Amino acid sequence: MPSSPRPGHRWCISAGRCGHRPLQVLIWFSDIHLIYWRKPMLLKTIAGVSLGIACMLYLCLGWAVWMVPVAFAGLFLIGLGLAVLFLWIVCARVDLSKPQEEDDRFYRSVMYVYIEALIRLVRVRLHTKGLEKTPKTGRFLLVCNHLCVADPGIVLHCFQKSQLAFLTKKENYRLPFIGAFMHKILCQPIDRENDRQALKSIIKCIQLIREDKVSVCAFPEGYTSKDGKLHPFRAGVFKIAQKTNVPIVVCTIQGTRELFRNLRHLRHTEVELHLVEVIPPEAYAGLNTVELGERIYEKMIGDLGENFRFVPPDSGLPS
Repeated sequence: MPSSPRPGHRWCISAGRCGHRPLQVLIWFSDIHLIYWRKPMLLKTIAGVSLGIACMLYLCLGWAVWMVPVAFAGLFLIGLGLAVLFLWIVCARVDLSKPQEEDDRFYRSVMYVYIEALIRLVRVRLHTKGLEKTPKTGRFLLVCNHLCVADPGIVLHCFQKSQLAFLTKKENYRLPFIGAFMHKILCQPIDRENDRQALKSIIKCIQLIREDKVSVCAFPEGYTSKDGKLHPFRAGVFKIAQKTNVPIVVCTIQGTRELFRNLRHLRHTEVELHLVEVIPPEAYAGLNTVELGERIYEKMIGDLGENFRFVPPDSGLPS
């Protein structure tokens, strides 16, 4: 169940609903004051250093007490700016034209730190279920529904120990920062308009699993769902599991569609990620990719609810 707001923040939520933008900004900064005592480590470090410097300036310069939180807020924002600068320097070193054959542990570690910080900054409250069923050894294929561009970050955050790489549309490689990290952690671009190139990407994913380099995550719908429904699958991605004889981890995600709308109003977003089932290879032996996709579709609908099932529009013909 979604967690309830802290009692001390009820007045802030009421103010936000009344449309008082300045108070909504205060809500965001009020969440920062506890970061030092909690994860993520990046924000914890920036907050700790900012608070320490603010207190030193207070003691050395004889500031008024009210200047300490002002200085802390300013230093915290400067720290975030330096974190972004570091990220830019790290990504500028990546040559996307150079083939990447090994998972880069440094870039993966940096990516996890920044994803964790970003989840906190955009006020996501993440609720998970069933992650204890994740295979502890060996590689696997993870499949999930796709509602928002933030979904891969949520999945990576929840499966940090699984060393995931994504089968993703080639356009994502043009995104600032994201393309560099995708390249370094062995994500594979797929051209959805070119079947030959798409097949090459799937074969590369099969190779990566066979060589025990990464597990692979794919969104079998092939695109972001605009209406929130679970759309028909592109069955080709299941070839990855069939050719490598690995378990299929079936997941669902809910809540990310509201992320950007809530962010505009500085509200929390409740996000749920469920690990529905782990399908062992012997359970799908003998099924073709279409049959396997249909079975997994029904398992996702069983978790999401029947109202998430995609129903094709009417043909327009009279009944």
